[in-house]
Amino acid sequence: MADPAQATPSPQPAPYIFYRYNPSLPAAAIFMALFAISTSLHIFQLIRRRTWYFLPFVIGGIFECGGYAGRIVSSKQTPNWTEGPYIVQSLLLLLAPALFAASIYMVLGRIILLTDGEEHSLIRAKWLTKVFVLGDVLSFLTQSTGGGILASNNGKGNASLGQNIITAGLGIQVLFFGFFIVVGGLFHFRLKLLPTTRSLQEDIPWERYMWALYIASICILIRSVFRVVEYVMGEGGYLLSHEIFLYIFDATLMLFTMAIYNVLHPSTIIYKKRHAGATCLESQDSGYALDNRVPMVAKP
Repeated sequence: MADPAQATPSPQPAPYIFYRYNPSLPAAAIFMALFAISTSLHIFQLIRRRTWYFLPFVIGGIFECGGYAGRIVSSKQTPNWTEGPYIVQSLLLLLAPALFAASIYMVLGRIILLTDGEEHSLIRAKWLTKVFVLGDVLSFLTQSTGGGILASNNGKGNASLGQNIITAGLGIQVLFFGFFIVVGGLFHFRLKLLPTTRSLQEDIPWERYMWALYIASICILIRSVFRVVEYVMGEGGYLLSHEIFLYIFDATLMLFTMAIYNVLHPSTIIYKKRHAGATCLESQDSGYALDNRVPMVAKP
């Protein structure tokens, strides 16, 4: 019999490699600066118009800035990357779009109330935000769990588990966002077919903001599908091994999403100054709380 003391030891898991490439300092610095500019403008718009339902969107922008700041630090550590900056950039860039989505869901609910078009919506405005934000929270928490496992793996052999949990969270996000686009498109079609009196008012260009919503939603959807494919291919896959794809299908799309709402900020039509005969959106059982002094819409 073989001597147990001479038995071959079981192989240890290979150390987890934080990056399969050398992170680019110029790319990370450029996008951190661009996200900082857009986020600063969003903060100004948020405070000036008190559109508190857009706070998750602003936090998402802060996450993007922090994520690329983490990549700047990592780029200066090549090839001896440390765990802290990697975890920061991994988690913040992964979770920021879920925060963008939360505010976008609320925008559709407010457009429905603004146009008196609730009868054209597949889901009542009261429930629309609750349903989709619930899905968003579930996606956020699932991705957070998977991201935490993956980011802190550090050779413990849990990379596959973390990637699978992240993929599940991204799948939830894709499912809910796809359904959200269907709900928004159906509402748009029905309202164009049978317009309400308020939807015909010239000072309520709701359709322009619906198109902004579609573009932002599609950007987030494409980014989420990219992330799903990225994690399905695995840590040694082509997408995770080439940094350029992160900047094309994540950074650029998310920056475009933020810029769209800098230009077409929903407060432009949803916020109206208090005046005689004004109606508060929040008094119409909209399902989400705001400062009831602000989001006012003139009665036709």
